[in-house]
Order: sequence, then C-alpha cells, then structure tokens
Amino acid sequence: MNKKHLLSVSDFEPEEIYELLQNASKFKNGLGQANLQDKSIALIFEKPSLRTRVSFDIAISQLGGHPVYLSKDEVGMGVREPISDIAKVLSRFVDGVVVRTFSQRTLKELSTNSSVPVINALSDEEHPCQALADILTIYERFGDISGKTIVYIGDGNNVASSLAIAAASLGANVVIAAPSGYSLPNHIIEIVRTRALLSEANLILTDNPTEAASDADVIYTDVWTSMGQEEETETRLEAFKSFQVNQELLSLSKKSALFMHPLPAHAGQEISPGLLENPKSVVFDQAENRLHIQKAILTKLIS
Repeated sequence: MNKKHLLSVSDFEPEEIYELLQNASKFKNGLGQANLQDKSIALIFEKPSLRTRVSFDIAISQLGGHPVYLSKDEVGMGVREPISDIAKVLSRFVDGVVVRTFSQRTLKELSTNSSVPVINALSDEEHPCQALADILTIYERFGDISGKTIVYIGDGNNVASSLAIAAASLGANVVIAAPSGYSLPNHIIEIVRTRALLSEANLILTDNPTEAASDADVIYTDVWTSMGQEEETETRLEAFKSFQVNQELLSLSKKSALFMHPLPAHAGQEISPGLLENPKSVVFDQAENRLHIQKAILTKLIS
C-alpha cells in the first residue's frame, strides 16, 4: 500500500503508529511546529460531521495551511463528475484531500487517481482518524498499551474495525462482543489477527458482553445504528438490547479501566443515561485528541 495515503489504519506499520502518538503528544503540549505553510487541503464531506469537520479545519489552520471545505452537493462525486476526474483536478489545486464518505470504494478510486495524499475521515469500512485518537487517549493514561485488554461492545462497525487494527498493532488484546451477524467483517478479522500475531496479542470474538467486560482495561462502545442504516433501526434495537454499556457492566472492569465512546451517543440505547460523566469516562478527551492526532497525520503525509 502506498503510504502517502491513509485509507485504513493498516496503511501504517506499528512503528509509524507510535511515531504518530509521539508527535500528537508534542502538538498537544505546544511543542509541535506549524508545517503546512502555503499548503491547501480539500475537505470533502458527503456525510454531516461535528468533531471531524471542526478538528480538521482547525488542525490545518493552526499548522499554517488553508482548508477548502466542499460539501456533497458541491462536488457530486460520481454524479456530477467521475471520481477519477475529481481526483485529478484536485491534485492540480491542493496538497492533500480529506474525505468523509459512504463507500471505501470512493476512497480507493480517489487515491488511485490522486497525486496528493488522500486521508480517510470516515467511510463505511473504517474510521482511522477516530481510532488513532482513541489509541492516543489510551496511551496518555497507560503509557505502553501492550498487554492491555481493550473490549469493544456493540456493532462491529467502521470504528470497531479501525480500533481493533490499531490496538492489535501495538500489542493490546482485543475483545469484540457483538450479537451473531454483527461482529467485525471477515477481511478485518484477518488483518487484526495478522497484526496480533506479530505483536503477540490476542483477538477474541464473543457474543457475551458480561464475560467480555470482566477485567477489561478499556470498555468501548458506539451507536447501534450508523448513518445510512436508518432502515435497520428497529431490527438493530432488538438485536443489541442486551449489549448496553451501563454502570453494572462497567463495574466488572478493572478499577483503573477507561470508558470510551466516539460520539454522538444515544443514552438509553448503547449506553445508560449519565455514563458519559462517569469517573471512568474519557469520552471528551477522545474528542479533543482528534485535533492533535490529525495534526500528526497531516504532518506525516503532507508536510
């Protein structure tokens, strides 16, 4: 894989992930350097966003660059114009392209035809920027995360996929607790297993959230119904009703355990009311760390 693009966490080797964590920490502590002077970055957003949009816009600006926001209607990828043409045109104007889209295929076609870095800001398959910010948050609390147990409870979605790859890459044990038919996709499982084998970690897939939470260092969850799955809402509410993360489940984890959620959260569904304010919660640290890890990503790929 050409490392000038970030389409999947697996595009980075473990040592590169550690490098990103270290550089993100420098930016967070005011020690990083503004290194995107005279650089312009296109932000193509086919899906609405709060954290991703604001954090990328601010990160680019604080690094000295110029963000150019393009909405779904403004670009019309594959509708008004072929994706390949859009990639070739933008490559003549900007120094990088950040894309929040529905399909991983869109990202692959953009990157294939782009001569500048393409960064996945969310797709149906992965959310690498979120996962790397999550790992940064865990790294801040625990230092070396090798040997820690990160438990994800809920839908094996894009966030779960990227988190599992990132955690296994750095030697953390990954436990995915999901109902039958809702675990990680098979191709992601193979990537995670390969990374876990190299780092001497474990991947465990289960449908028992209580057993999964026992002795966890991190308990992570996300929405049961992602954007584009609204027609499945009722089916998913039924399938996931016993997978809510609440105080009782959280009490099974270690005293030092962290509770994590990428936001937005639906209290009464995947979490119980008030859980975001639980003493174990680092949810808003995760949100802040989007800014710092994305500065590190932009620096690595573009400057």
